[in-house]
Amino acid sequence: MKKFFALLLLFISFTALAAPADLPMAPPPQLAAKAWLLLDTQSGQALAEHNADQRIEPASLTKLMSAYLSFAALRQGRIKLTDTLPVSEKAWKAEGSRMFIEPNKPVTVAELLRGMIVQSGNDATIALAETIGGSEAGFVTMMNKQAQRLGMSNTHFVNSTGLPDPQHYTTARDLARLAAAIVRDFPEFYPLYSIKEYTYNGITQANRNRLLWTDPTVDGMKTGHTQNAGYCLIASARRGERRLLSVVLDTDADAVRAMESQRLLNYGFQFFDSVRLYAKNQTVAKLKVWKGASNTIKTGFTRDVYLSLPRGQARDIKASLTTRQPLLAPLVAGQQVGTVTLTLNNKPLAQYPLLALESVGVANLFGRAWDGLRLIFK
Repeated sequence: MKKFFALLLLFISFTALAAPADLPMAPPPQLAAKAWLLLDTQSGQALAEHNADQRIEPASLTKLMSAYLSFAALRQGRIKLTDTLPVSEKAWKAEGSRMFIEPNKPVTVAELLRGMIVQSGNDATIALAETIGGSEAGFVTMMNKQAQRLGMSNTHFVNSTGLPDPQHYTTARDLARLAAAIVRDFPEFYPLYSIKEYTYNGITQANRNRLLWTDPTVDGMKTGHTQNAGYCLIASARRGERRLLSVVLDTDADAVRAMESQRLLNYGFQFFDSVRLYAKNQTVAKLKVWKGASNTIKTGFTRDVYLSLPRGQARDIKASLTTRQPLLAPLVAGQQVGTVTLTLNNKPLAQYPLLALESVGVANLFGRAWDGLRLIFK
C-alpha cells in the first residue's frame, strides 16, 4: 500500500461541509422572517440559512429544552409518566399560555407533558421544572449545562418557559441542534409533537403548529410567540427515509410562519438528495498494522454516514483515503486511523475521520522485533 502521512485537517465528525457555492443548485427561497435554517437530520447539513447565528429571543421554543430534560428524567427513572406532581402557586399563576392546572387537583407527568408540548402551557412547564430541578432556577442551570453539551454555544436560558428576558437568547442554528437532538435521542417521546389537540380541565386547546393539519408529512415540532420574538415555528417533516427540520424565526403572523416553513421544507425535499455513503460498521479499507497480533485492521465508521447534495450530483462524488502510517499496535476499536475526503468536480465536500472497527493487540517479542527490523529498511 502506498504510504500516506496524516495531515492536520479540520475533522467534522460525521457532518459534511457546506456544498461549494458554485455547485449548480436551485437558489433557496427568501423568507419573510428575521432568521431561518433548514437542516437535513441524516447528514447534519444546513441546506439553507439566513442569519442563523444571530441571537434572537426564542419565546416558547425554549420548551424544547424543557422537554429534552423531562424526557431524560423519564429515561433515567427519576420520574414516571404516572407520577402525580404538586402544583405550586408559581406554576398555577404562570403568565402567558396555560394548561390551567390547579394546586388542589392531581396532575400526572403524562398530562403535564401534553400540556407543555401541545398546549404550550407555561404552568405545566414550571411544574415539571420544579420537580426535576428542585426549583425552576435549578432546572435552568440544568438547561444551560445541557445546551453546552449539545454544542449550543450561542444559547443562554434564564427560565424554563421562554418568557422575555434580555439574557434569554439562542440562535436558529442552536435551535436546529436541539430539535434534531430530541428526534435522535428520544424517539419514544417524539410522537407527542404530532398531537393536534389536547383537553385538560375541560378545556380543549389546539396545537398551534398549523402544518400538522395541512402537510401529512409534518409530525412536529414547536411554535413560539411574544411581541419581541414575533411568530416562530420549528417544523419537522419526514418524506420517505429523509427528515428535514425548518427553523423560521420572527415572522409577522401565525399564518406567515406556517407558510414560510412550508416553503423551506418543500425546497429541501425538492432540490436535495441525502445519500448514504457508508453503512455503520461497513469495512471501508483494510490497513496494514505493524508490530500487531494481526497484520491488518478493518476500518470504517461507527455510524451511517450521509451527505446532502443538490439533486442528481451524488454519482459524481469521489473519495480518497489518507491513513496514518506506519500504524503501530496496539490499536483500539473506535480509534482514528485516517481520513476519508470527498470531492465533487475536484472541489472539497467533506472530511470524515476513518476509525478502527476492531482492536489489535501487540505481537509477541519475535513479531515486534521482526516488524521493527522491516520498518528500518522500509
